[in-house]
Amino acid sequence: MAETNLTLVTEFVLVAFTECPEWALLPLFLLFLIIYLVTLLGNLGMIILIRMDRRLHSPMYFLLSHLSLPDICYSSVTVPQTLAVLWERGAALSYSRCAAQFFLFTFFGSVDCYVLALMACDRHVAVRQPLLCASIVARAACLRSVAGAFVAGLLSALVRTVSAFTLSFCGSNELDFAFCDLPPLSKVTCGESYTQEVVIIVFAVFVIPACVAVILVSYLFIVVAVMQIRSAGGRAKTFSTCASHLAAVTLFFGTPIFMYLRDNSGRSSEGDRAVSVLYTTVIPMLNPLTYSLRNQEVKGALRRVLGRVRLF
Repeated sequence: MAETNLTLVTEFVLVAFTECPEWALLPLFLLFLIIYLVTLLGNLGMIILIRMDRRLHSPMYFLLSHLSLPDICYSSVTVPQTLAVLWERGAALSYSRCAAQFFLFTFFGSVDCYVLALMACDRHVAVRQPLLCASIVARAACLRSVAGAFVAGLLSALVRTVSAFTLSFCGSNELDFAFCDLPPLSKVTCGESYTQEVVIIVFAVFVIPACVAVILVSYLFIVVAVMQIRSAGGRAKTFSTCASHLAAVTLFFGTPIFMYLRDNSGRSSEGDRAVSVLYTTVIPMLNPLTYSLRNQEVKGALRRVLGRVRLF
């Protein structure tokens, strides 16, 4: 039997958007650039605002500042690469650079998952035992929780990256994506891919649904506590404090679940690419806007900080 000649891949060529006409690339480039700048300004502004205003030193805002930090890093791993692909109509990445980008992308995405779950637990304590919230969710406990989120994110990224990049990549080295993600990489593998499939399932079961389960249980207790409030105005006011977090959770978890847990049959590169743009580019930009537009405390803190700046 004749042996099949397979060329092992040592670099990847990102060819996303190459099918677009040249006149459309500049508007796309400017759109991604504006979104990235808004993401940086919004998340950095949120971190600075929380640091500067003492009224925002509660556990909720402490966790929010640690949600903004991985959002900045998460976006910075992927969006500059997307800009390079648009500018050059494609970009070449070495095997090691692709692996590093995949690792960082997975790491910061996992940290976001865990921090959102921690924020749901904090909202649960704040609603059910508001007078004891400061003592139960102390700063030291928050620091340990955030540190645990980063350690768990690191472990998730290590396992997933090692498993994905121990497979052989052969044949075409073109990835119809703007950065190194699992869906395009899985299309250029050769040989046995059982390990990779197991890792996808393990990651899907023990990271995303586990965090979603924590959030759902927390909000179940929150709903029970809210329903025990006698006045309708009190119920609305109490539940409104959770609205921003619910919006962020829905945006963040909805797209990865769609990407990784849906059936592979009939999925297209265009659909995967559109979803990836949403959860790597748009969602990190929307998080600070969601918390600032729907939160009176953040609006008040922004007015106070701007007032102090005008005085100088």
